[in-house]
Parts: sequence; C-alpha cells; structure tokens
Amino acid sequence: MIRFLLNFVGAIFSWFVTAALFVALGIGGIFWIYARDLPSHEALASYAPKTISRIYSGEGKLIDEFAEERRIFVPIEEIPDLVKQAFISAEDKNFYKHHGYDPRGMIGAAVQAVQTRGASVRGASTITQQVMKNFLLDSSRSVERKVRELILATRIENTLSKDQILELYLNEIFLGQNSSGVAAAAQTYFNKSLTELAPHEAAMLAAMPQAPSRSVVRDKERITERRNYVLREMWQNGYLTEAVFRAESAQPLRTVQNGDFPAFRNSLPPRGYFTDEIRRQLSAQFGEDEFFGGGLQIRATVDPQLQAIAAKSLQDALERYDRGLGLWRGTGITIPADKLAAEPDWRAALARAKVPRDIEGWHPAVVLELTETDAVIGIEGVPQGDEPHLIPAKDVQWARKMLPGTQRAPQARVASDLLEVGEVVLVRQMTDDNTGAFIRWTLRQVPRVQGGFMAMDVNTGRVVAMQGGFSYQSSVFNRATQAMRQPGSSFKPFVYAAALDKGYTPATIVADEPITVNTPQGLWTPKNAGGGFYGPTPLRTGIEQSRNLMTIRIAQDIGMDTVAAYAERFGVYDRLSPFLANSLGAQETTLFKMVAAYAMFANGGERVEPTLVDRVQDRRGRTVYRHDRRSCTTCDMGNLPAGQAPVIASDRERVMDAVTAYQLTSMLEGVVSRGSGKGVKLPVPVAGKTGTTNDAKDVWFVGFTSNLVAGCYIGFDEPRSLGSNAYGGTMCVPVFNAFMRQAVKQYGGSAFKVPPGGYFADVSYGKYTIAEYFRNGTTASDYVIDGGFGRKQSSDVTETADKAVTTSTGKRKVIPKKADFGSMSSGGLY
Repeated sequence: MIRFLLNFVGAIFSWFVTAALFVALGIGGIFWIYARDLPSHEALASYAPKTISRIYSGEGKLIDEFAEERRIFVPIEEIPDLVKQAFISAEDKNFYKHHGYDPRGMIGAAVQAVQTRGASVRGASTITQQVMKNFLLDSSRSVERKVRELILATRIENTLSKDQILELYLNEIFLGQNSSGVAAAAQTYFNKSLTELAPHEAAMLAAMPQAPSRSVVRDKERITERRNYVLREMWQNGYLTEAVFRAESAQPLRTVQNGDFPAFRNSLPPRGYFTDEIRRQLSAQFGEDEFFGGGLQIRATVDPQLQAIAAKSLQDALERYDRGLGLWRGTGITIPADKLAAEPDWRAALARAKVPRDIEGWHPAVVLELTETDAVIGIEGVPQGDEPHLIPAKDVQWARKMLPGTQRAPQARVASDLLEVGEVVLVRQMTDDNTGAFIRWTLRQVPRVQGGFMAMDVNTGRVVAMQGGFSYQSSVFNRATQAMRQPGSSFKPFVYAAALDKGYTPATIVADEPITVNTPQGLWTPKNAGGGFYGPTPLRTGIEQSRNLMTIRIAQDIGMDTVAAYAERFGVYDRLSPFLANSLGAQETTLFKMVAAYAMFANGGERVEPTLVDRVQDRRGRTVYRHDRRSCTTCDMGNLPAGQAPVIASDRERVMDAVTAYQLTSMLEGVVSRGSGKGVKLPVPVAGKTGTTNDAKDVWFVGFTSNLVAGCYIGFDEPRSLGSNAYGGTMCVPVFNAFMRQAVKQYGGSAFKVPPGGYFADVSYGKYTIAEYFRNGTTASDYVIDGGFGRKQSSDVTETADKAVTTSTGKRKVIPKKADFGSMSSGGLY
C-alpha cells in the first residue's frame, strides 16, 4: 500500500514536473519568438524627445516658441520631487522596487477584473512598460504587444537607471491640450513652472494620463475625482501628511481653460518678421527637425523697444502714402446680418474674422448700423458703454470707394458712402497730441504699398530691428530679407568706393555730360534725374547730387568688372552682371544685403556678418552656435585705467582700405548735409544715400552713424510707379529719422574715426569749403575724367575753346588747365 502511494505520488510529481517543464519551455519559446525582432532598447539611452525651441530677447525675455509637439524638456534633476511622487503614486507606486514589471500589480488587476466580472479593469503596466509602449511599440491591445512590452521593460531596466527611465516618461507622456511632458502641461493648464505647482496641481497632471482626451471644462468633476484619488495615494504612500491631503483635496479645480489663470501665450508678443526670419534661417542651418523638435534655446539680437519703433516708423510712412491716394478698400470681410442683433453674437463672429491684430493701437470692429451721417460700430475688446462708438462723417471724407475696373466713385461725404452694415473694419483712437484726450474713433486700412526696414550694429553685425512689411499677420513675406528689388542710386557708393581705391580722390573732376552707349538692344542714352548736366564736376558733388552720368563714366573708366568685384566682395550680390546700367543699381538685391554692406563703410572697411542670433544652446544648455567670436584682451584685468574701455581684439577680414572707407563716409555725410538726403536730421554725425529707381518703382535710403546702420525701401510688391513725387528722400528718409532719433538715445554716436595714412587739405566747392582727406602720396587731379566716352556739347552746358563753361547757377566760369574746384557748382535736382 505504501509502495502504491509512493508510486502514485511520484507519478503525480513527475507529471507536474513534466507539465511545468513544458509550460516553461512553451513560455520560453513564446518569449524567444517575440524577442527576435524587437526594436533596440539601447536607442533609448540617447533618445531626445521632440521639444519646443524658444527664442529669447537680449534681456532674456521669452518672445516666441516653435514646435511640432508642445514639449519642454526638463532634466530629471530639475523636476521637483512633488511631481515625481504624484505620477509614481498614480501610475506605479512600486516603481523604485520592481525590475520593469510588477507581478503583484498584475495579479491584483486580474483579481479585480474577475471579482467585478470585467466591469472594473485597471491597468497593471508599470512606468517602465509605458515607456516601452510609447517609444518602441504601438498602442494596440493584444497579448503579443504585452509580451513584447514585458521583454523590453526587463531589458531597459538593465540599460538605464530608474531616474533616466522616469525622465523619459515625464518628458514624453501626453497630457492633453496638445501638451506633451509635465513642464508643457503645467504651463498649458496653470501657466506655471513645475517648481510653482501646489500638490493638488501636480496631482491633476498625474490624473491626466488615464484619459488625456478629457476636457478640464466639460469633464471637470471626473478629473477632480481622479485628482483626489492621486492625492489619497500620495498620502498613503507617505508623500503627504493627512492634513495636507485633506486640504488639497478640498481645493477647486482651477485651470487656464476655465478662466482661472491667464494663458501663457497671451504673455508672448505676437509673432513678427524678426522671429519668423530666425525660424527660416535656423531651419536651413540646423534642419527643420532639429529646429522644431530640438529644444533649442535661442538668444536673439532684437531690441524689443527698437523693434516696436521700427515697425511704427515704417507703418506710419506706408499709411501716410496710402491715405494720400484717397482710396478705400476695407478688409473685404462681412458679418451676416443675423449675427449683428445680439452683442455676444457679433463679438464671437468678429473674433473669428481674419484681420491683422498686430498693429499697435488698431482694433477690429464691425459696422452695426448706419445713420444719416455716421456709422455705429462695435469694437473688439472695447466695452459698448452708455454711448455708442461712432465713425463720424468727417472721418471718411478723405477717401472714395474703390469700384470694379476703372470706375471712380465720388468723394465720400457721409459714412454710408464708404461703409456697409456688417462690414469688418479696422479702427484706432484719435487723441489730442497735447493732452492725450480721446477725440473719436477713426478708420484705418492695411496699405497695398509695402516696404522693409532693418537696423544693425556696424561693429558686431547684430540686427537690432527688422520689419518686413506693414503687418506680419496680413503678409508673412519678409521684404527686408526675401524681396529682390532694384537699389537704384543707393548702389552708387560701391562704384565710388572702387574708384577711390583706384586712385580717385573726393576732388577728382569727372565730366557730367551727355552719353550715348551702343548696346545689343540699341542706343542707350542715360540721363540725370531731372535732366541737365553740370559739366566737369568734382567726385564729391557727383555722389552728393546723385549724378547718373558721372557714375556711368566712373564705372566705364575703372571697369565694370572692378565694380562687380567690389559689389560681390561686400555681399551686395552673389554675382553682378558687368553691364553699365548696373552701376546705377539696376540689378536686384535685398535690403538685408544692402544694410550689411553699408555697415562696412561705417566701421572702417572690416567685414561684418549680419546676424539675428547671438547664441544657440541645445536642450541641455550646451552652446552649439555663437556669433561674436572676438575676444576681450583686457577683460581679465582687475581694474582698467580711468577712461579706458575694454580692448576687443578682432581678426576680421578687411574688405576695403580704411582711408577709402573714411573718404566715402565723408562724401556720404555730404549727401545728408547738402544732397538728396538732406532731410536727415540727427543730433550725431550721420551719412547715407538715397535711391530712386526708374519711374519711382522703388525708393530707398540707407544711412549710418558711427554705431548703427539702418535702411529702408518702399514699393509695391508687384512693381509699379509710386508717382512723380516719390523719392527716397521724401518717403524713406522720414522712416530713418523716426527710428534713429530714438535709437541714438541708446546707442549714441560720434565723429567717424579718421584712419592713419592720409592728410587733410581744404578744397573749395563754390559756396562752401571742405577739409578733404587725401591719401598720402595723392593730390587733387589735374584733368577731367570722361570714362572714354569723350567730351560732348549739350544745350545745358556749353564749353568753349578757352574752357569757359556755364554752371548750373547761370554764371560763367573759366576752368584753368588744373581744374579749379571753386568753379564747380554743387547744385542739382536729385
């Protein structure tokens, strides 16, 4: 009997052992099969989740963000313990104890499912398993995926530390509202950093992974219940005291979406041309994937105050020109009549209207009613009040309505001549200049004429302001960097710079007389602006008065290949075609390139690369780009001698001779003092050059002080004439003035530095005498340069055998064998 029992027990045992062996082999086989083609878990060791790239001003203020996924990467050591404890309590309380999976948790989940007959099924995945699912697997609910998850979770525990796994989880997890990772979610829901979160707020974030699609507005009660469950778990796990748990559980659910906190985006300025150009340039440099997902920390060169002044200066000029045309176009947007009866309806409809909202002082509005003379309007963001907001009749009498084709509507007399009920318009307050008192609401419209403006430091290349059009929200095309335009006469300084390097002096005499050029397209007879000729004229007068014929003779004399080489060396063109017309600025370039090139005149001839970015750091704070590579040779000294500034060592390339740079700058000062740029009025020395192309399709001015260079161009996007009264001096100079008057308060300015290698000598130019700077070894020329075209008679200037000429002032002068500068007129029309 005993033997029988022993045999029976032995058989049963053998059967169990055999069964266990087969089960083990089966499970092992299953795991082996599923483990063969698993993704590499080792890649997670170097994984970098897509993270927001952020742009900061020079003062460190956040001004813009770019991202494909809204995520802010935070290293695990910078994530507060409170946040870690909330997520561990909610998702995996044994996280620091298990080895990738939690058998107790799995058994508990299975028991609960059996007890409730499937009515209540809770997840048993650990944080490690969730990381595997999110990073390396899909979200399908299958046994196969679960087995793979377990295998990878075990492997990753042997590759990464617990903190590294938790760092991946907390930065990757999706928490609703387009927010991935705890830092972005804290900003989205509470407009707070992680360190500012209270326990109930951290618990709410930890409540979101269960159902991130829930709305904190519609599902407020369910999210509150889950939040309080997380708080209870934190208490039971020893992370909170009972008093704190009960106090935090009693807190209401307060979020940005419920109107309890201001939205983070509202604290950022509207996106503009400057930060969008950074996006365009850095996307090309680093690649779009890195820019939009690399978590770059970008320190921009922009000065927000000067940027605002630049925008307003250009906007004022464009609007001034547009209102001078007297044509009303409006926005072209209308709100249906059934939406106008109730205020909530028209406000909601107006909020959806796609009109620019980035113009300082302008408000979208809708015409609610037309009276016999006025228009009653509702204004976005402005309460209605007791008195209705009006556009009075006298505010529309500057314009006539645009009609299809060539029809011209009569001049408006009352508001209904321009406006219709339901029409969306733009308005701003008109105020008293002295007291600031409100006068009335006045109609505005986005001009069709456009332009660009840019200002930069002449020594470092730091772009401090850039405006690429009237309004970024109405047109994102950046006319400062992307628009190819003819620079016209603003290109002439590069011709004169090449001539000065070829032995010319500011006092060299050039014939300002008729020219005829035989081209493949036929005879070309260029003319000076306004017509007329000065005859033999000093180089200085030629650039001050922007004489076209002198410029062509100079270009022909030194060779267009030389001019092209200079323009390319300065970066104005990648390749300038060596045609004489291009000496007058006929070939297209960008404002960005022109302003950068003028900076090299101002700094004495050293190459300076324009930049919108000072420094770029990666997500862990490592500098991956730095613009200014100069070194400070005296910054390590304990004390500098009184009155001595730090010495900055520079090894920048010299693109032009320092003497040439100073001579040219001196002549460009003359442009501002006596020539086409004489409208420039600044309290510091300033130089510059206007430009107006054929038929005034583009007007320019680029000018500089000893510290800053700024440039402006204005023209229609599809080039057409701006009119007979449009000049660089009348349209762009006011923009330059308005900006630089404020900029010099910050950047100052001094006399331009005189380089060694020359000497001063007084030269008489008719009514004025100038101390010209001559290069050592050179003197005033003793002959008239004709550029090889020969000397020609004209009805404007007659030359006799004894060298008697009639000047532009009508006086008769005799030019001796060596030209007398006093006989030259400085007059001119342009």
